[in-house]
Amino acid sequence: MSGIVCAIRGGPASQPTIEQAIATAKETGLSLYFVYIVNLDFLSHTASSRVQIVSEEMRQMGEFILLAAQSQAAAHAIATEGEVRHGNVREEIIKLCRKIQADYLVLGYPHPRQEQSLFTHEALAEFSTHIEEQTGAKVILAGGQT
Repeated sequence: MSGIVCAIRGGPASQPTIEQAIATAKETGLSLYFVYIVNLDFLSHTASSRVQIVSEEMRQMGEFILLAAQSQAAAHAIATEGEVRHGNVREEIIKLCRKIQADYLVLGYPHPRQEQSLFTHEALAEFSTHIEEQTGAKVILAGGQT
């Protein structure tokens, strides 16, 4: 196996990432694997039974986001798969890259107004280097820094 992993969050901020992944797939002829990761760490201090409900709702939302991305790729005749994963975003991206022996990983820059984003520009650069070392996948950052 080989291909392109594209991690997406959904919403308008993911559009440049999706477009870059599609362009890379067109250039290389590789399959495209969209991934949405449900991370509920923010609920770790909650003893509520609603955690399971929130997890299921986030999974369903992720499936919808993946279907929309896959539909965009299908319009360009790009073969895709979509996968919702649960857990730590960094770890799950690495696991999927290893699983499919990814040639590329497409990531988007964090939105400039999302100060609480998991990835600051600095953390994203560090993570990109780590991914390349751990998986051999070349990281492509989409959307540019704003």
